[in-house]
Amino acid sequence: MQPVPLHSNQREIEILKELRLAGGSCRIGYLAARLGVSDETIRRNIKSLQASSQVRKTHGGVMLNEDMSLIEMPFQARMDRNAAAKRQIAVKFAEMIKDGDSLFLDIGSTTAYAAQALQNHQELYVVTNSLAVATALAARNNNRVFFAGGELRQHDGGAFGSDALTFIQRFNVQYAVFSVGAVNGETGITLHDIQEADLARQAADIAQTRIILADSSKFGHRAPISASGQSMFDILITEKAPPAAITDMLKANEIALVLA
Repeated sequence: MQPVPLHSNQREIEILKELRLAGGSCRIGYLAARLGVSDETIRRNIKSLQASSQVRKTHGGVMLNEDMSLIEMPFQARMDRNAAAKRQIAVKFAEMIKDGDSLFLDIGSTTAYAAQALQNHQELYVVTNSLAVATALAARNNNRVFFAGGELRQHDGGAFGSDALTFIQRFNVQYAVFSVGAVNGETGITLHDIQEADLARQAADIAQTRIILADSSKFGHRAPISASGQSMFDILITEKAPPAAITDMLKANEIALVLA
């Protein structure tokens, strides 16, 4: 079945969406294939978007003018991005966890993959503010899952706010597991959302070991919210060796590096 033709302004919205899902840049031919139109049609739309300073042309392609490291994608888009690397990291993390262990898992997409990797574990004691984590691990293998109170956010199924913070204070777990927005040699570990940062600090306080799960696409970028003291983390699990500046930052803050 042929795709329904889009008006020019609708197509421009779809182009921006596809660029964000592709990580901020891609080739003209890729966009044409995704939207079911000709390369020339995409070029006309790109010309309009460039005139409004939303994109800039590259050789054979196009790039968003937005800093992708400062943009928090919708949850499903984050699940789809670098999925193979996130699964690899999740499997490595799951190897560290034993049946009966207690842990906090946050709202991140890599953490959601971690919950899936834990589905064969038994008698886990899980605290989370993530609906995806709770769904993956509740009502199976004698797990006990405790879900933080508060309103669920529509875009990611996460519970935040004062109720969630108060709830988490009541626990003491072996591991707290976090996804993060960016890992940078200069700015350290940063996040996109201030509510997530507040909850991460609280969860770090109730855990014996604090673990970051971050794929290599996070390296060298910046996100706007500080994690408030890199020493709150103990381990970074990733799939590729980071650049020297990040390795130095990890060593300076006594964060162990584990490669999946």
